[in-house]
Amino acid sequence: MEEWEWWLRFNRLNIAPRRQLRLLEHFGSPRAVFQASVAALAQVEGFDRSIGPKMEAVRALDVRPDWEQLERLQATLVTYYDENYPPLLRQIADPPPLLYLLGQLCPEDQRAVAIVGSRRSSPYGRLVAENLSKGLVSYGATIVSGLARGIDAAAHQGALRAGGRTIAVLGCGLDVIYPRENRALREEISERGAVLTEFPLGTRPEAWRFPARNRLISGLSRAVVIVEAPLNSGALITADYALEQGREVFAVPGNVTNSRNAGCHRLLKDGAGLVESARDVAEGMGWKPLPETALPAAPSPPAPDLTPAEQHIYQLLGPQPKAVDDLIQEAQRPAAEVNSTLLMLELKRLVRRLPGNLFLREV
Repeated sequence: MEEWEWWLRFNRLNIAPRRQLRLLEHFGSPRAVFQASVAALAQVEGFDRSIGPKMEAVRALDVRPDWEQLERLQATLVTYYDENYPPLLRQIADPPPLLYLLGQLCPEDQRAVAIVGSRRSSPYGRLVAENLSKGLVSYGATIVSGLARGIDAAAHQGALRAGGRTIAVLGCGLDVIYPRENRALREEISERGAVLTEFPLGTRPEAWRFPARNRLISGLSRAVVIVEAPLNSGALITADYALEQGREVFAVPGNVTNSRNAGCHRLLKDGAGLVESARDVAEGMGWKPLPETALPAAPSPPAPDLTPAEQHIYQLLGPQPKAVDDLIQEAQRPAAEVNSTLLMLELKRLVRRLPGNLFLREV
């Protein structure tokens, strides 16, 4: 029987990573674990003879469909003993013995920063997360986040738009698309970075799995930046894990009258580093910008082919969001004409519409 079959079975025992590692340390491999007697298993700390029926049931599983699905996804398995297992993740108290991976893990991922925050984010929060991500790419950082809607998605997008690497950590199986609106983003990350999970194929995105996922986000990173997080936010769980794992924690301040910033402000009061730009994180970590020759090449923007009206509106926009009413006033053109011009610029992927009928220049 192939070694991968034993690893896939071992991952389906559904026991905590620390307990999995105890078994591996005691017996040496998943194959040896399954070949051990119940009496031998019961000698391992934290186990007794009640593990026997579970071992018997999982030993009988046919995991070939899992392997065939992994091949269809073009996914790979990374075990705790493999050379490409993330070194930073190996340092935490409860590293997952097995990772399911789309894309590639690289040595440069050791300079990684996690950017996380609220799913119910504001345009300001998403813009800050994207700009931080873009800026950190210029310091050679890989951006780690959880592929959730809101701040996570903006962080991944910023890294990709700057030509950098990003890693998405899932709270579900690799074959489960969640959230569905991030399907295209997930595909782009897998092509230019990595998508990974510790959960077996078919695992649904149940709420209790995300705190476990969050320990991997911080574990893969040297620093964690929180952008827009209410007091009950899962992002604060990531910050707690980061502190336990000896990582640096930073937070972005926000509007004090909005509860979505309360978690960040609590972190700042507790001593987190205050972040206004990527430079604040880089200086806190002692990193210098990459020389221009080493900077990643950002994707080429679409060749501008603009009418005079489109060129006029495009020039009025910048990286900061601007309201349509302000554009109409600055352009001194009829509202209908400005709106139709903005639509054409959107279709050409030169500007982006934000909630609240705000626009900013995309490239």
